[in-house]
Amino acid sequence: MSWLRGLRCRECHATYPIDALFVCEECFGPLEAYYDETARNAHVTRENIANGPRTLWRYHDFLPSEYTPRVDLSDGWTPLLRAHNLGRELGLNNLYLKNDTVNPTFSFKDRVVSVAAAKALEFDLPALACASTGNLAGSVAAHAARAGLPSYVFIPADLEQGKILSAAIYGATIVAVQGDYDQANRLATEAAETYGWGFVNINLRPYYAEGSKTLAYEVAEQLGWRAPDRVIVPVASGALYTKINRGFEELYEANLIAGPLPKMIGAQAAGCAPVANAFAHGTREITPVKARSIAKSLAIGNPADGRYAIDAARKSGGGVFSVPESAVAEGMALLARTEGIFGETAAGVTISVLKKLADARALDPDETIVAYLTGNGLKTREVIEHVAHKRIDTQPNLEAFQIQFEPKLFAVTA
Repeated sequence: MSWLRGLRCRECHATYPIDALFVCEECFGPLEAYYDETARNAHVTRENIANGPRTLWRYHDFLPSEYTPRVDLSDGWTPLLRAHNLGRELGLNNLYLKNDTVNPTFSFKDRVVSVAAAKALEFDLPALACASTGNLAGSVAAHAARAGLPSYVFIPADLEQGKILSAAIYGATIVAVQGDYDQANRLATEAAETYGWGFVNINLRPYYAEGSKTLAYEVAEQLGWRAPDRVIVPVASGALYTKINRGFEELYEANLIAGPLPKMIGAQAAGCAPVANAFAHGTREITPVKARSIAKSLAIGNPADGRYAIDAARKSGGGVFSVPESAVAEGMALLARTEGIFGETAAGVTISVLKKLADARALDPDETIVAYLTGNGLKTREVIEHVAHKRIDTQPNLEAFQIQFEPKLFAVTA
């Protein structure tokens, strides 16, 4: 069964029935799912979670939909890896990486779309759709294909080709908007009202966002049912950041973990850092920016959950920080070189913020820290071409190889 009871406005707390709604009619605030938490918390145990499937649906008691095999691509339950090499380089003794680059379409978006697709089927919506900076497009297209629904993805026209192709291959109709993400999102919102499609991050957003909580549940379970001291999460709209925070709170309220809860660290690139800017200036109000970042999956200039991200940062004792655009590729390369994981630009931002804080001695070396890697680098190869070349061109014989190789070898070892 589902413990979902309806939708509630995050601002005025007006309540609504379970339907494809996302904006409060009273104050125009955002809606979110709410549950019978007392009954749920009395029911849920570590044991019944452990007996569930090795997917995000093992946490179905905390999600707004029943388990739906038609849209299950085995999303979630991704590795939590001890990062010995990266930790040694940064002076951190208990660093872990939550590796969501290995999800079915190679990003954490599979978690949220799996939940949203289930609701689309429950509501009998005619199509699955989204506005996307890349990863979401591929995930929506794949889950729509699995569910037997047509899909429509609205993207900025300058999106990386790898992300466009990863949606097109599943049969999605690509709507390339001559503008940035915020303009694509506005057009998608109008299309949602006109055609009645299930836009996962618009009219299905209250359910969709709940899937991100599973990144907290999994980390706690994989650490032996305890919370880390600190987590580092990339910030785009702010929904991922706030829902991971909420996931740890829910586990605590259900007596599945003990306190204290993690300090929440958010990561943005300087070319689109409205939440980091607000945090630095000590305000809750987000000033929209024109996105000019190579980290396109984070390039949301007017983040819907920005204020709530600031609230979570301050409440947890964490913060939201930015790094220069030049650090994005460097973070990707550092992660790959030390841990053998090719993360996309969002991972580069996350690792660079981690390095920035470690270099500033703002982290306790013995803290348990989890960095979230949300997407695969194969989708953003263009960004790292200038830092990823170690190539030797040679004729097919040993003498020619040695002429080219040995000077480079001696230069490195000198």
